[in-house]
Amino acid sequence: MTERPDRIRLTPELEISRLVCGLWQVADIEKNGATIDPNKGADALDAYARDGFDTFDMADHYGSAELITGRLLSRYPRDARPVAFTKWCPEPGQMTRDVVRRGIEERLTRLGLERVDLLQFHWWTFEHPAWLDALHEMQRLKEEGLIGALGLTNFDAGHLALALADGIEIATNQVSFSLIDRRAAGALSDLCARRGVKLLAYGTLCGGFLSETWLGKPEPIAIPDWSRSKYKRFIDTAGGWEAFQGILAAASRISKRHGVSLSNVASRWVLEHPAVAATIIGARLGENEHRDDNLNVFRFSLDAEDHAALDAAFAGTQAIPGDCGDEYRKPPFLTASGDLSHHLSAIPSIYTAEPVPGRPGRSRVSSGSVWEPIAGYSRAVRVGDRIHVSGTTATHAADRCVAPGDAGAQATYILDKIAASITALGGSMDDVVRTRVYLRDAGQWEPVSRAHGRVFGTSLPANTMVQAGDLIGDYAVEIEAEAICDGPSAV
Repeated sequence: MTERPDRIRLTPELEISRLVCGLWQVADIEKNGATIDPNKGADALDAYARDGFDTFDMADHYGSAELITGRLLSRYPRDARPVAFTKWCPEPGQMTRDVVRRGIEERLTRLGLERVDLLQFHWWTFEHPAWLDALHEMQRLKEEGLIGALGLTNFDAGHLALALADGIEIATNQVSFSLIDRRAAGALSDLCARRGVKLLAYGTLCGGFLSETWLGKPEPIAIPDWSRSKYKRFIDTAGGWEAFQGILAAASRISKRHGVSLSNVASRWVLEHPAVAATIIGARLGENEHRDDNLNVFRFSLDAEDHAALDAAFAGTQAIPGDCGDEYRKPPFLTASGDLSHHLSAIPSIYTAEPVPGRPGRSRVSSGSVWEPIAGYSRAVRVGDRIHVSGTTATHAADRCVAPGDAGAQATYILDKIAASITALGGSMDDVVRTRVYLRDAGQWEPVSRAHGRVFGTSLPANTMVQAGDLIGDYAVEIEAEAICDGPSAV
């Protein structure tokens, strides 16, 4: 009989429980201004730790979660303390060495640590390229000893691949993964298998919806807590309440076969994916504790009959659109706060549109490349309702080539850069009607095509791809675009 959760090594120095205690509900408890007494909160976490649930996940915006965990960690000797993960989720802007260091040192201060075991990074919009600057600074802090392992949160496969290709040592990526949201089982898991990155899965129980409590029950009208409101949006997007009941019914039948709970089946299905290191379960600090039931996850496994039953139920649902993390960056916004378009629109663009002197109705943006003033061109120009984007390469911070030689990773970066220039001029990537792709090596057509498809798989612009011969420098690909906009110019 399993008495403690299974364990896994993320790195040679870091071993964790395969059931991680997530502290996001601290923010929910404290949302009306009340705060949890840190000693009482630490007492509740200590009960988890002593039962083997000794790995805790939190973030800079989870209320006082870091302070409570810091109080817990202070009770243990350094070589026997619980494991602490936290996240840094800065607003996009210039990520200088001082900005990044201050962000990480604040995490260390609140946790009372000299080194955080796993520091995870979230970035709101990839149109702002400073996320790469932040990761390179965190890589330096890792080498300095302030960060044990470096992780990401809510990164899609393309941008995880880009970070790895640009030399960042990534141990984990924390993403939504459940019987309802199965996106992580695709391209992201394939990439993790190739590159040795592990997934930390949250939302595995969909805020409690994946349990016997909701089997055969009517669709709820009012939902009082943030977590459940978020996962109801996932259920709606995946086909609605009836399709969701089909998954619950299949999981319930499987649970009876194995003598476990429906929630155990939901967790086991995720944990059996090879890329998954752990699932994250909510800890409500004394409320709804199910530690013994959670241990049943390690007392059975799913067989071929179980998987066939679940696959049949999945067939009655719709796939959550896009890739992991897209729910924070584009519609449908499947977040606790709902529609984030107001937040994203308030983030300053990396580019500034300016009118073209003496040419009414024209505007342009510059990316700051050293070559633009030398060669005499703009990153993009808008004339009336048309935006013309120059041939764009993976040039970062004026003169550095991102992911040298990796055509797929460079294409991902380039398309973000094109998106930023179009956005600054009042358009969007949905307005793009034509792209042209120039390859150094035609043999690299597939990773570049896949990057292109991730962005334009719905709008489907006209496209040309050619081998252009020897591109300048370490650039493996160059892309240009044209858009026709419905909205007004940005200037």
